Amino acid sequence: MYAGSESGGEVPTLAATGTVVDFMLILSCQELSRGFDRDPLFEAIGFELHAGERVGLVGPNGCGKSTLMKILAGVDQPDTGLVKLHAGARLGFLTQQHDIVPGRTLIGEAREALKPLYQAQEELVQAAEALAHATGEDHPALAQKYDRLHEIMRHHDAFEIDHRVEKVMDGLGFLAEGYDRPVETFSGGQISRLMLAKLLLAAPDILLLDEPSNHLDIPTTRWLEKWLASQAEAMLIVSHDRVFLDRVATRIFEMGNQRIESYPGNFSAYWRLRQERHDMALKAWEAQSEYIQKQVDYIRRVNYGTLHKQAASRQKQIDKIDRLEKPFLVDSPRMHFGEVNRAGDVVIDCDRLAKSYGPLKLFEKLTFQLQRGKRLGIAGPNGSGKTTLLRILLGEEKADSGIARVGHQVEIGYFDQHLALLDESQTATRAAWPPGQPEMTEQRMRDLLGRFGITGEEVGQTVNNLSGGQKSRIALARLVARGVNLLILDEPTNHLDLWACEALEEALLGFEGTVIVVSHDRWFLNRVADQMLVLEGNGRIEAVYGNFEMYERLVDSRSKAEAGTLSKVPQTVAFKPGPQAQSGKRKWKYSFRKVDEIEADISLAEDRVSELEADLVNPDVYKDGLKVKAVQVELDGQRERLLEFYEHWEEMMQRSGG
Repeated sequence: MYAGSESGGEVPTLAATGTVVDFMLILSCQELSRGFDRDPLFEAIGFELHAGERVGLVGPNGCGKSTLMKILAGVDQPDTGLVKLHAGARLGFLTQQHDIVPGRTLIGEAREALKPLYQAQEELVQAAEALAHATGEDHPALAQKYDRLHEIMRHHDAFEIDHRVEKVMDGLGFLAEGYDRPVETFSGGQISRLMLAKLLLAAPDILLLDEPSNHLDIPTTRWLEKWLASQAEAMLIVSHDRVFLDRVATRIFEMGNQRIESYPGNFSAYWRLRQERHDMALKAWEAQSEYIQKQVDYIRRVNYGTLHKQAASRQKQIDKIDRLEKPFLVDSPRMHFGEVNRAGDVVIDCDRLAKSYGPLKLFEKLTFQLQRGKRLGIAGPNGSGKTTLLRILLGEEKADSGIARVGHQVEIGYFDQHLALLDESQTATRAAWPPGQPEMTEQRMRDLLGRFGITGEEVGQTVNNLSGGQKSRIALARLVARGVNLLILDEPTNHLDLWACEALEEALLGFEGTVIVVSHDRWFLNRVADQMLVLEGNGRIEAVYGNFEMYERLVDSRSKAEAGTLSKVPQTVAFKPGPQAQSGKRKWKYSFRKVDEIEADISLAEDRVSELEADLVNPDVYKDGLKVKAVQVELDGQRERLLEFYEHWEEMMQRSGG
């Protein structure tokens, strides 16, 4: 059942708008259950959502997250239970179904989200014109109408309504030159972004967002994070993007084992607390179970002897105990890659690669070497050339100029993000079976698939009947079965839940071979990559020793330098030394230090800079001239130290060969 006002993602009328007081209870659920002719997805769950809260909803694939969102939106009905909305609260739901009007322009469709305000704007203009020509007897009524419309526009900050629309459209990656195109000429991914834009513009009191960062590249996702974090609406967000949840969520709900559990804080806090809670609950359950078992054993021994009264008393005591349930913990599959043949020292050698499509320049003069055992991450906006670069490395596409060489004894395994290399007519076992290996047995294949979480009946099912996450894990197992020593992975985490992502990260960290991975998953890149190529568009490429977080630090430092905050900025470095470093002995600026020691110094210095910057805006400091001067002196010194640490770090990376 559903109790409340508006739901289902409808654009609200002006009469329905209003301001909800912060921390007010805005949505609650009681005893919700839902199943589909089998064990229930969830049973008797309940929670509350307050105004201003941004809650991330996580759980393994198939646990019922999307079903719960549909129930909250009124699109689906629970088997039992009740959803209550605060009186007057408006609810918006980001669905995967797109209801657009053919022939309407892109900007016209976006403006539909604020149709009541556009109508009020038009009526205000008409009222102003009528008021200018009004006779004496008509003037009071027209003035009252004008004042009412003016107050509506002021209350909703609607005098710059076009700027608001354009700001959201620009943030979500739409170019102004496409505003007048018919909406049906855009791709499915672009339409999904348009639906997200409309929901953000409508600004309902409750936002239900199911995978909002799907179809978004990293820059657009970062814009969305900042936008959501600055809004006052309550939000429930289903997402597998861990960095997104880290930067947006103020609370996490975990679904699993037909239940839901709440954790305070962002994703990192949740990921730490879930294990701590489980360990504590497990100890309590084990202690209680041990105590009860000891009492049962005692009762069994003395029940028929002279101590039978004591036995009966103890039985009453344990009958009154509120029995704890054994705690449940969503676990990760035990993925791991086996031993591989040793390749040569240089696995990939690219020299002055260039590729363009007409006027679109993807990259030029791209030069780098990838050493054996390294893990190269490739990131960049949609259309920047990431997959094209992979196809060139695979020999499936030719560069316009330059050379890409594959090293000695390198055996390549390719993971296609569209999973086109899997034969969907075969069973999971046969789809992963390596060609030309008669020594492979059915049981060994079952064991291998089991390592990737494909077990039981799933092993014998045809691939086309399995989920995207199951197909991805079969494709990964297929690479392991082939024994390749260079993994080229194109968006491998797209269909994986959080637990499978973590398992894949651990497996890649333990892989003896070399890895090249294209991904928009920043958490994944931060854990796995030790080198990065970031294709920034228009032919610009940054090559960085380190993970994606290191790339963001360097870009942030450069931005501060351009803004005048820093006088100097560390530059990113290529993987292959230039000619000046190869001719003769190079004179190094700094003494040798371990890279991890320098990184620790960088972290401490960055933390201190942040503390000092915060001190400068502290009233107790900026009101005292002597304190301000002291803080500024230390801040300047810390910034200079930080720049030296960056330079020292880059030099050590070059000296160690990355």
